[in-house]
Amino acid sequence: MLRRIVVLAILACLAGFGVFWWVTIPATVAASALPAYQPDLANGLITFNAGGCSSCHAVPKQDDRLKLGGGLAIGSPFGTFYAPNISPDPNDGIGRWSEADFVTAVMKGTSPAGTHFFPAFPYTSYTHARVSDVRDLFAYLKTLAPVAGRVRDHDVPFPFNIRRNIGVWKFLFMDDKPFVADSGRSAQWNRGAYLANSFGHCAECHSPRNFLGGIISAQRFAGGPNPEGEGWVPNITQKGLLDWSAKDISYFLETGQTPDGDSAGGAMVRVIRNTSQLPATDREAIAEYIKSLPPVEGPPRPKKKEKES
Repeated sequence: MLRRIVVLAILACLAGFGVFWWVTIPATVAASALPAYQPDLANGLITFNAGGCSSCHAVPKQDDRLKLGGGLAIGSPFGTFYAPNISPDPNDGIGRWSEADFVTAVMKGTSPAGTHFFPAFPYTSYTHARVSDVRDLFAYLKTLAPVAGRVRDHDVPFPFNIRRNIGVWKFLFMDDKPFVADSGRSAQWNRGAYLANSFGHCAECHSPRNFLGGIISAQRFAGGPNPEGEGWVPNITQKGLLDWSAKDISYFLETGQTPDGDSAGGAMVRVIRNTSQLPATDREAIAEYIKSLPPVEGPPRPKKKEKES
């Protein structure tokens, strides 16, 4: 009897491991799935700015937002991540990546080595992008100057540093369905919805997360604790932006100035440096979409501690 129980336990463990291994296989995009294509560099630039690539990947403490040598420290409850070098440098950047490598990284969160990227890289939003836009982005990045310098490893403790486990996280929280336009909405609204939910990855910061780091879908865009550890990210549904017009939002994305005369702070300053470079029509489209978000109550904001007298 004991022997039978032991055998059954071993078989159950093997079956469980098999399911885990199957679920966590890193997804890839085959080169054969990318037919011949003439990239649009102008669209690649728009995609670069919409995606906020320089916000994380530009070398910190210097003014050239196209110097994509990485190194920015990104705090989280799971450790500190360091944005990698995505310049065309062949040794330290993505200079040796194939187009399929890049599309796989951006849309599947899988590295050329076949391992999962940590979701500090917002591929959970980028996965909703059109492949043609991702290909244009890759072509644009290849026109930039290579930057030498390898970024240090992430500072992530066990067990969060086991990349295979990210496959389980993706299974739970990554919806890779392509963006589908709403036929009942205008072309401008759909453009805004596409940008905000794919390259713009607005929900990645403006949504509360559960204890595993997954976005709480019922409170998407409703703000919450800053995922980098300091401050509070505002609610951008009509619960938080009821008094803002679409023009106010568009102007904010261009200048960083709020309707009451205040200005953007924190990480949003880096975001504005990118959105300000977008065509005005794209800022207006994002604004129309954001203004249409129904009011959603976000998590309660902690009360400020009173200073001791």
